[in-house]
Formats: sequence, structure tokens, C-alpha cells
Amino acid sequence: MVSAAADADEPDPDRRCVLGGLTTGAILGTTAYAIPQPAVAASPSDIVMMDAASLESVIHSRKASCVEVMSAYLDHIERLNAKVNAIVALQDRAQLLAQARERDAELARGESKGPLHGFPHAVKDLLPVKGIRSTWGSPLLKNFVPAADSLLVERLRNAGAIIVGKTNAPEFGLGSHTYNPVYGATLNAYDQSRSAGGSSGGAAVALALRMLPLADGSDYGGSLRNPAGWNNVLGFRTSFGRVPVDGLDVWLPSMGVAGPMARNVSDLAMLLSVLAGFDARAPLSMDDDASVFQRRRLEREFKGTRIAWVGDFKGYTPCEPEVIEVCKSALKAFESIGCVVEEAVPDYPLDAVWRAVMKLRAWQAGSGLLAFYNDPAKRALLKPEVIYEVESGLKLSAYEVTAASVVRTEWYKAVRAFFERYDYFVAPTAQVFPFDVNMRWPQEIAGKKMETYHEWMKGMLLITMSGGPALAVPAGFSSQGLPIGIQIVAPNHDELACLELAYAYELATNWTSTHLPSLLRPT
Repeated sequence: MVSAAADADEPDPDRRCVLGGLTTGAILGTTAYAIPQPAVAASPSDIVMMDAASLESVIHSRKASCVEVMSAYLDHIERLNAKVNAIVALQDRAQLLAQARERDAELARGESKGPLHGFPHAVKDLLPVKGIRSTWGSPLLKNFVPAADSLLVERLRNAGAIIVGKTNAPEFGLGSHTYNPVYGATLNAYDQSRSAGGSSGGAAVALALRMLPLADGSDYGGSLRNPAGWNNVLGFRTSFGRVPVDGLDVWLPSMGVAGPMARNVSDLAMLLSVLAGFDARAPLSMDDDASVFQRRRLEREFKGTRIAWVGDFKGYTPCEPEVIEVCKSALKAFESIGCVVEEAVPDYPLDAVWRAVMKLRAWQAGSGLLAFYNDPAKRALLKPEVIYEVESGLKLSAYEVTAASVVRTEWYKAVRAFFERYDYFVAPTAQVFPFDVNMRWPQEIAGKKMETYHEWMKGMLLITMSGGPALAVPAGFSSQGLPIGIQIVAPNHDELACLELAYAYELATNWTSTHLPSLLRPT
């Protein structure tokens, strides 16, 4: 039921729709790593610069109260958020501090909700949060206040997080560029004239600028990976079912998944341990012990590990030349830890995969948005990308959807055979560097015209179709100082393998902590 705060003509939230690969209804202890133990209480500036593992330790050791942590983050958000527009629907300070006091009282009684106890957290604005305006970036939902949390938000709260607001996203999650008519555009953490990426753009920028200790996101065609790469943080597209999401249809799932974002690999593992694990409301979710992601040490030997660099898929996914140059330079870090890196791509006709992507996405995204499209008054408020997906989906028959899914299966088998030769493969997190924030999407890359609004993310969508987990880590910066990342792809369900290689890569590079945005410099 729509809350009383919503307009009477708002869409019924039970008419749930596919949004950025999820649906409107979808969406522990210390780590095994060495956690710095502060000798004295941290200052507010120290608090926001701490990684999540250190923050967990400081809170649970009561070297800093949850009220102090909340105050430090709210002050930092107040100082920086207006410059980038990453966090939206920010909640009342007094109410948030009252929740923080409750967390402190729980610790005083010897009670902890979990690793996120007292953590300020903002949820991507494609997931319902009880009592907080949840718009999906659409004027059709600009006053919608959900009456219940999504499953993922429920897990965050159960682990102790305090929801301070939402992170900005594109309208209905469509397009890897975060702007919408409700909140406007989110600006890149490193260059405020550039795109933040998307659809988890607000989450990535909030992380990069230390306005949040952790962030959640979702990914269909790169929505966790692209903004992570463009803001020098980490984003993890998980295997389907690793992070359960609820929705109207739980049996014919989208290719969209939810996953964690963080400033380092240890923190990423911490949040994944909270988000992952079976839930009966998501019957296809994995019935594995999610705590392994936090308990297990990530150090391991990589001598002789075989990595395939797929690059631009032999020219099929054109990239700006400097993207390839920067990403190839990052491969040296893998070689420095003993890996053997070769250039190779799976053996399958890529154009067939791309044609299948187009059909499956139109079916999955368009069907969820059809109710809006069918109402002429509401259709007039939809952006062209929404219209494109719905109208493309309307042209499809059930047999065509099945045929596209068969191609997806064949591609998965080809990638699975590829993993018999290689332990991992690596690719850029985008085909271009962050572009002008006023652009809708790149019209051309390396002399090749982009025919659709998402073709410039074709390389990401090919990996989506493979089914494997893909972990985005920073790769470096362009000559203009713009970030780009690489994604580490492992076989289906092998998230631990991604985390282990990313951890070793992080030790060899340390991009996130050593290359901070200029906005973080003292004023």
C-alpha cells in the first residue's frame, strides 16, 4: 500500500517492475584481516577516513560512539554532498542521532546487531526503504514512500546499519550515467564536470568521497562495475543467487544482481557476508554459508595462475585507446605476484551474444515498465530509454526470448570451456573514460558509431551474459586524471576466487587509499 505521504495517483507499489535488473520489491564478528586498533578516540576526520573493518573495531571497542560516528559522517556529507549530488533523500539529523544513541545503548548492554552496528548507510534509490522516499529517479514515483523494506535493506538493518538516505541512480536504473528528473545528475568524485557512471553512480561517489563507509548497488550491464571504475573504488557483480532479492517474479529472474561496493577488498567481503545467503522469499538464492566471506583469510599463492586479458574482445567492443593503455599497464601487478597473463577471448560468435542481450534486456526491463507505458499520461514522463526498452520488448515473441536464452546458455558453455584454460579473465570496466556530465551517452567510440544507449557498455554486457562474478578494482588514471578500472571475472559461483585475486592485486597497487579525490583535501 502506498503511504499517506504519496500522491493518490502514484502507481501501486505492488505493481512491481524491473528496475536496472532488480525489482521494486527486491530490492558477524571481526574480519580475519589485521584491524588497526586506535590507541585513543578518533577525531571526526579520522572516522570518515577509516575503512569499514577499522570502523567496526572502533565502534565495538567503544573508542568512538555510534553518535560520534554518525555526527562525523553527517558533517562530512553536509560539507561535500552539495558538490556532487551523490546522496539523496537525506534523513533528519535529530532522528538519525537518536537511532545512533539506541545503538550505543545496545553496546552498553553488551548487545551487537552485527558488523554494521552503528554504520551510516544510504541505499541505492532502486530499492524500497520503509519510510524513506524511494523514487527510482522517476517523476512518477517522486512522492512514493514504501511501507516496507526490501529484503536487502532488511539485511542491512539486521546487521546494525542506520539508513541515512538513498544514493542517486538513473531513471529506473537504465543507462550507465546517473542523472534523473527528480534529483538531477551525480558528478564524478574526481572531476565534477564528468559523469559518475551508473546506475550505482551515487553509491560510488559517496564511497570515493568518504561520505559512506560501505555502499550497496545493483548491476545488469555494468551498474556496479562502471561507476566503481570511474570513481576509484570497488564494486562486485555477484553470481545470480549469491545475494537474494525479492520481487514479483522469483522464478524467471532478471540478469540483474545486487552486490557490495567498498573502498577495499576486506570491506567488500564484510558487506558481502551481510548481503549473501539463502532466503525463502528468493527461492533461487544460494544455500551457502555467507559468513565464509568474512571469516576466510584472502591471502593465497598466485604463482602460475593463468589470467586471460580479453581487452576489447579483439575489436568487437571498441575502447578509447588510453582505456586499453591504462588497463594493460595494470596487468603488470598480476605478473608481479606470479600470474601468467595472455591475451585471449572465448570461442563464440560475439555478435550473436549481443543480439541476444538486446532481446533479453528488452523483455526483462520492458515488461516491468509496461504498466507505465500503457498509460499515455505516464508514458509522457518516461525517458526515451524506457520507451526504447518497452517498445523493443513488445516486438518479441516468447519463442524469440527462448532462442535468446539458448544463446546465453551457449555463451555460458563457451566461457566455461575458457575457464578450463584460464583461472580468470580480466577486462576494462568501461569502454571510455568518464564523459561530459551533460551527455546522455557516447555516440561514437574509436570511430565506431554506437547504435543504442547501452552499446558503449557492450563489453560489460557480454560478461553479464556469461554468468560469472566480476569484481571491479581500480586500474589507474588517464593523462587527464580520470579513473578507470578493470574487472576480475571468475567461474560462476566463485566469488571467493575473485576476492582472493583482488586482495593480492590491491596489495600490489593500493590505488584507492593513495589517490584520493581533490575534494578530500583540507580547505
